[in-house]
Amino acid sequence: MRIRPLRREELADYLALRVQLWPEGGDEAEEVEALLRDPQAMAFVAEAEGRLVGFVEVSLRPYAEGCETRPVGYLEGWYVLPSWRRRGVGRALVEAAEAWARAKGCREMASDAALANLLGQEAHRHLGYEEVERIVCFRKPL
Repeated sequence: MRIRPLRREELADYLALRVQLWPEGGDEAEEVEALLRDPQAMAFVAEAEGRLVGFVEVSLRPYAEGCETRPVGYLEGWYVLPSWRRRGVGRALVEAAEAWARAKGCREMASDAALANLLGQEAHRHLGYEEVERIVCFRKPL
């Protein structure tokens, strides 16, 4: 298994993985193209047996709940195919994201997981992340 930055020519395979994490997403291709152009963001992929088996998207944010330093490295999303879980793929992806953030001057990482995503919460804890806050978000049409 190898961790490396996403390459533009594998966008279709990447989008097929990404929709597994965010099935309700909008224009995924446009979002990923913007990510690839953004110097404040990066996507890493895990490649094994000639195919993509996981990814992580990381960015720099000016603030994140519970963090005391600026900027903050932020795990925007990470996903590993079920058949590749519990084999160190997620850890390797997150470590690549953390190294990228460290190289950008970050001293803290942050992330989030939906309240119902117990598997994601446990994965974060397993990698040393601590829960700092729970929120409920609201909206109102105008």
